[in-house]
Amino acid sequence: MNLQPPQPPAPAVGALLTLVQLERRAREAASAEALGFVMVNETLSLVPYRQAVYWSSAGLGHVAAVSGLPQTDPNAPYLQWLAPLCRALQKQHSAPAPLEAASAPGDLGEDWADWLPAQALWLPLTDRAGQPEGGLLFARDTPFSEHEQAVLLELAHAYGHALAAFRPGASPLQKLKRALRPGKLQKRLLIGLAVVCLIPVRLTVLAPAEVAPREPFLVRAPLDGVIERIFVAPSQPVAAGAPLFSLDTTTLQSRRAVAQRAYDTALEEYRQSAQLAVTEDDGRLKMAQSRGELDQRALELEYTAEQLDRVQVKAERAGVAVFGDVNDWQGKAVAIGEKVMLLADPAKVELLAQMPVAEQIRLKVGDTITLYPNASPTESYAARIVSVAYAAAETDEGVLAYRVRAQFQDGEHPRLGLRGTARLPGGWVPFVYYALRRPFTLARQWLGW
Repeated sequence: MNLQPPQPPAPAVGALLTLVQLERRAREAASAEALGFVMVNETLSLVPYRQAVYWSSAGLGHVAAVSGLPQTDPNAPYLQWLAPLCRALQKQHSAPAPLEAASAPGDLGEDWADWLPAQALWLPLTDRAGQPEGGLLFARDTPFSEHEQAVLLELAHAYGHALAAFRPGASPLQKLKRALRPGKLQKRLLIGLAVVCLIPVRLTVLAPAEVAPREPFLVRAPLDGVIERIFVAPSQPVAAGAPLFSLDTTTLQSRRAVAQRAYDTALEEYRQSAQLAVTEDDGRLKMAQSRGELDQRALELEYTAEQLDRVQVKAERAGVAVFGDVNDWQGKAVAIGEKVMLLADPAKVELLAQMPVAEQIRLKVGDTITLYPNASPTESYAARIVSVAYAAAETDEGVLAYRVRAQFQDGEHPRLGLRGTARLPGGWVPFVYYALRRPFTLARQWLGW
């Protein structure tokens, strides 16, 4: 028995295998973009062409893929010419349609030769229900035969079915419309919705909050200058009389040297005038003038010495140093009276919440608010409202908010500087008001009710 080598498949069998492979590639595409790449590039293995374009009908419609390009640029002149052509073809042709420049819709045929070969074929893509999914435009120099059109039409059915798999499901609004169709279910849903809307709930607002010092001591710059050194670290306990920071003394030392020389000069002039006053009458008058000049220079020297004694700032009482980073202050120029840091007692803290103006509710002194720290999701602290600011102030984030101060309950002393979210309680309101309060407020501001 003679074994013959396997014969190559007939052209029809080869085309069938290619068609099956393309349909499988379409089903295995991971996304609509990947499927578009397969349609415009890999269809070439079944039917020869020079250019291929995939038009997607999603939204207002757009060119989703072009053969030979990894991605499309909607601002490219080629795509700007293709978009109206594909949009018109989708409206005019619901079946495969051979095209050329003379049969192009409108005046698009005038620029046909600049963008496409002489012959083209439009293939609409639809899902199983016949809803349009877009279309494929193939172009080459020779017309497409009836056999090629039939094969491409069969492949277009598979492409349309694969595209329908990536279509988003029904929206919640569409599902709600189906659920609210006339019937018993509709009545039950409406009754349940009415009951839910009337359930009383507590109106609450979430606001950023921080554990702030109560009755802190403010440390200010004693005079104009540049901070030379910070002796303490943030959150470091300090004792009364401990040095906190010092200012640069270079300028003051120069002023003191000048004042000392001026004082020495005035003192020498006074001595000379005192000697002349013994023998001359004019010397007495000059001695009085020199005496006044000497007193003035002495005062200047004394004032400069006092300023030098004040360049080092010390703690007037014990506490914890509250300020930012040391590097933010060293070398920084400060003005007299400018705040540098706080001295706070860790045992005396309060809760400072920032209620945004857009979330304002009525709060009463004595109401309990709850702090949920950002760093400890399992902990919470209760505090009673002490005061609510009447005027809103701008926060560090640039938001207008009312300051709400609250005192922690006995035995609770959170760490100073702890940040988190405070829940501010209001009155009892129906659930429908709680859910639609913000939309109603925005609608009223926009409509001017």
